[in-house]
Amino acid sequence: MRTIGVEEEFLIVGPDGVPRAVAAAVLQHASAELSQDDDTPGGALEKEFAQEQVETSTHPCTDIDQLVAEVRAGRARADASAQHTGNHIVALATSPHAIDPTVVADARARRIMALFARTAQDQLTSGCHVHVSVADDAEGVRVIDHLRPWNPVLLAMSTNSPFWHGDDSGYQSFRSQIWGRWPTAGPTAPFGNAATYHRSVRALVESGTILDDGMVYFDARLSARYPTVEVRVADVCLDPEDAALIGALVRGLADTAVTTDPDPDPARTEWIRVAGWRAARTGLAEDLLSPLTGRPAPAGQVIEHLVGHITPALRANGDLDWVQAAVQRLLDRGTGADQQRQWRDAGADDRDVVARAVRSTLS
Repeated sequence: MRTIGVEEEFLIVGPDGVPRAVAAAVLQHASAELSQDDDTPGGALEKEFAQEQVETSTHPCTDIDQLVAEVRAGRARADASAQHTGNHIVALATSPHAIDPTVVADARARRIMALFARTAQDQLTSGCHVHVSVADDAEGVRVIDHLRPWNPVLLAMSTNSPFWHGDDSGYQSFRSQIWGRWPTAGPTAPFGNAATYHRSVRALVESGTILDDGMVYFDARLSARYPTVEVRVADVCLDPEDAALIGALVRGLADTAVTTDPDPDPARTEWIRVAGWRAARTGLAEDLLSPLTGRPAPAGQVIEHLVGHITPALRANGDLDWVQAAVQRLLDRGTGADQQRQWRDAGADDRDVVARAVRSTLS
């Protein structure tokens, strides 16, 4: 069975809910606690671009219940190390508080800051990245191409960043708007084959605009570290089960990609960009663009289209019942962005919003 793993980025926040630049101390504590004989990919706590963040990763999983357990364990482990510094982690894709992040102290980060200025300075954003195993690069590119029109639906289901620098952004995922300012971020045209993919990446690096292929920030890309496709479109999810749900859907899409013929008339990149903008703007609160019809439809119906599209794969993996139940919970409860706005409407200030989010992160 195809494996899936989840990487999650978190803010480190103090008792007042304001992000704290203490990643080095958190990572030092986590390193001391980590078993030295565990060399399996995933499971570690890693640095991010800003010192107010850390990233966790699960091991490769085949079972969804195992993936949920790994996500929860990673969050608990990261929070334990954050508590060692008097702080907590929180699964918010942007901070409700106004803050200028502190970039990590290394040469590469300094070069990125020099090249990209305010775009780099604003990147205190937290995403959820799903790794799904592939046999080789050829299969990986087939998966990437198949994912293209469905990535906006995954974004809508994960939206968790309505607030930015102390204000309501008006978006359900403002992270995606900030992240989209990188020159290589967002949707891509179909690659068709591995040679075209690698030639495209090489041309981006040779353009001199980005430092290296680590700065290729496509919505979905071939991983440079593992034999996987890395899907990078989602906000970090407030609820740990939502992160696993995104993982299960990505695996279903990957399995469907390799068992069906490629679309002879693939969606235009312009359409995908518009679909992604709509997903970021309204999440599940209003219509999304359906990849099956190309037209607006209620968000719940578009998610039904997605689940129906991959039902044979979900059934073969034993995921169908779990996914259907998780989708219903998400629709009933709302996304992280919905919950943050509900708390704010009920009178919560920035500090209260973050405190409630910490509890949800570790639920």
